[in-house]
Amino acid sequence: MRKILPGSAFPLGVTVDGQGTNFALFSDNATGVTLCLFDRYGETEQERIDLHECTNGVWHGYLPGVGRGQVYGWRVHGPWAPEAGHRFNPNKLLLDPYARMLVGSIQWDDALYGYTIGAGDDADLIMDERDSAAFMPKARVVAGTPLADTQHPRVSWAKTVIYEGHVRGLTMRHPLVPEAIRGTFTALGQPEFVEHLHKLGVTALELLPVHAFAQDRHLLDSGLSNYWGYNTLSFFAPEPRYLGEDGLDAIGEAVDHLHQAGIEVILDVVYNHTCEGNHLGPTLSFKGIDNASYYRLLPGNGRYYDDMTGCGNAVNTDHPRVLQMVLDSLRMWASVYGIDGFRFDLATTLGRRPTGFDPGHAFFHAILQDPTLGGLKLIAEPWDIGPGGYQLGAFPPGFSEWNGDYRDKVREFWCGSEGVLPSFATRFAASQDIFSEGRRRPWSSVNFLTAHDGFTLHDLVTYNDKHNEANGEDNRDGHDDNKSWNGGAEGETDDAGINALRRRQKRNLIATLFLSQGVPMLLAGDERSNSQGGNNNAYCQDNEIGWVDWSDEDPELPEFVARLAELRKRHSSLSRPEFLTGARNEMGQPDVAWFNTSGERMSEENWDDPNSKCLTVRLAPALPDEASLLIMLNASHVDVDFVAPPVQSGSWEAILATGDDLEGAKLGGGATFALPARTLVVWEWRA
Repeated sequence: MRKILPGSAFPLGVTVDGQGTNFALFSDNATGVTLCLFDRYGETEQERIDLHECTNGVWHGYLPGVGRGQVYGWRVHGPWAPEAGHRFNPNKLLLDPYARMLVGSIQWDDALYGYTIGAGDDADLIMDERDSAAFMPKARVVAGTPLADTQHPRVSWAKTVIYEGHVRGLTMRHPLVPEAIRGTFTALGQPEFVEHLHKLGVTALELLPVHAFAQDRHLLDSGLSNYWGYNTLSFFAPEPRYLGEDGLDAIGEAVDHLHQAGIEVILDVVYNHTCEGNHLGPTLSFKGIDNASYYRLLPGNGRYYDDMTGCGNAVNTDHPRVLQMVLDSLRMWASVYGIDGFRFDLATTLGRRPTGFDPGHAFFHAILQDPTLGGLKLIAEPWDIGPGGYQLGAFPPGFSEWNGDYRDKVREFWCGSEGVLPSFATRFAASQDIFSEGRRRPWSSVNFLTAHDGFTLHDLVTYNDKHNEANGEDNRDGHDDNKSWNGGAEGETDDAGINALRRRQKRNLIATLFLSQGVPMLLAGDERSNSQGGNNNAYCQDNEIGWVDWSDEDPELPEFVARLAELRKRHSSLSRPEFLTGARNEMGQPDVAWFNTSGERMSEENWDDPNSKCLTVRLAPALPDEASLLIMLNASHVDVDFVAPPVQSGSWEAILATGDDLEGAKLGGGATFALPARTLVVWEWRA
């Protein structure tokens, strides 16, 4: 029997020092903890070692002679009392919450469940005594040496352009990426992919979850898979399929290549729940280590979870050790792999107390005061399914937020909906009504029109209805209210007029995104007219439905996006550090002015007219060497004559348009311009 020394309760997880390895696991309610050592493949359990030291709820021990590469797991002893919230079962091998690298994957079997499946309505109250080790992934001991070497680009929020994509889906169909590395971190560092982002003007790549996640049993049984990855198994270990032959080194290398091009990397992180599900879910890690500490349980009935995520459970960030674990995970990804920011999935859950959401929750304060994390880009998805779940604008200063109301109002405007002009203009101007409290800035609003969840841009203008038949749920899953418009035919068509309209609508939507105050986020593939065939919930489609199609259906669209990014970069009036108020600059010009089609200032009557679908916006230069911009938007179904606002001298020149043969036109103050139906034009003032 190997001798174990007392070791240290800090840090949690494993720590290698060259002479041996320290193991530390938090479990406040356990009565005993056993460390299980396996062969290098994780197939044969070679030794069990009981930990005798427990300090402040942390079980710890030091094993001399154990180093990098050792494969291990945990068995935790304690009361089997589900009604009190305790589900300890030492027959179940458990994954270390701090595991940095996984060996193997979940092999679904009834032995993975702490209770006896099929034992009736109260089955979860009956302990299952089968050993689960043969079906469990294990942890491998790795060192903590930093793997990313380059400096963070540290792009200011005002200059940030986000590109949301999936590690696997981004390159699985990329013709210039070698087939052997497609779908991996290595592919993200390839010059062809990095150069594409650089040409587009992207400054930040936001990746869907890269934490190791579970392939749901019911999906595999249906011949599908968990593609998006919003079902976390480990907060510290990357998804093994994304590593390729280079292992963990591939992450830092990809981040280095992107940093060298001035592109930051933001991770979409899922700390709100895990893949262990509800009381009928498997016992893989937290549930067997200390269920009552790691999860939010129903008050007075610990048998059940307080599920505010819709995924069966909610991680208990009220507990200081659980909060510590989340912070340790964030710091690891930032310090070891060079990550520049995080987007927090269902962030409302992370800030919940028993009384509801609290923007003053310790979770937010701990991150903002942390010397490593406080200066990174922090983005909240501001909802969950619990009471008062929609908290847009309620997060503390320092966090930006996905602005779902921006998405909805801009979609409605370009669909020609009535009565949306005032709310559209407010969203266009960075949603001051939502984000102005606490001296927050316009970049608190992360604006998006499409994201992984929902239609792609091409499908938004091609389908009125979702087409999720491939998901195997009889088209019941996914959103029904998409605020989309197909232009006259459902799905792909040979009608030249409809296709021309769709082409223009895509440009209208993208142009609006880049011309709005706030931070634009573009969905990967939208610049390539990528389609999912009308599927607005491709979470289980790890195939050509979910992967980006890099063919050139609209070869001019990437260039159009790049021009918008360059325009935004060249005109700081499009990304002001303060909200637009109408205040005058040093030259006596208001920072923003709104005009009707007659070239007159918008009146209250104009704003209240439900049939008004046209608007002119004038933006004064933010810096002395910049020019004013005039943006005309016609979302109606007919051509409309726009009168340019008066100017004392000079004229306007059309520098960007979503319609054909409009760029280069000149327009004097007070002159009339016939703007075609559903078209946008950007004018620049010429002295």
